[in-house]
Amino acid sequence: MYDDPSNTMPMVEWGTIKVVDGISDLLAYLHSSGRRTILATSAAVSDESQIRGALARGGLDGYFSKIYCFKNTGLSKGETFYRHILGDLHISASDALMVGDSFEKDVQLPNLLGMFGIWFNPGTKESCEDVLCITVHSMHELKTFFKSLD
Repeated sequence: MYDDPSNTMPMVEWGTIKVVDGISDLLAYLHSSGRRTILATSAAVSDESQIRGALARGGLDGYFSKIYCFKNTGLSKGETFYRHILGDLHISASDALMVGDSFEKDVQLPNLLGMFGIWFNPGTKESCEDVLCITVHSMHELKTFFKSLD
């Protein structure tokens, strides 16, 4: 869903929430392909139940098996946050893939740990293509990427 940094209330309480175009289709595909989908968010004002409530408002609540946020980890999104998630899930960094719209927090930081990062960048043509990084500009492109792995 699209964030509004100027809004300081939990997203579940917003008058309107906006779902990223194509995300429902992508999440349904990932779910049907047996992939485990985790939400790792920078949200600091919402707890897990509020995040699940916002996801429910967007029709996305059934896709995430775990949610990691500041309120349930005590950690801001950074290297320690990602190490915590990997440890909690009992997986190595090379078995994880992070998708996000913040190049620094969702690609560069996970890359430092050996995680593959996908930069969701719908706003510009800027991109990153590297051993541990690709850029997609739409959820359709992201779905095509995941299909290429099958």
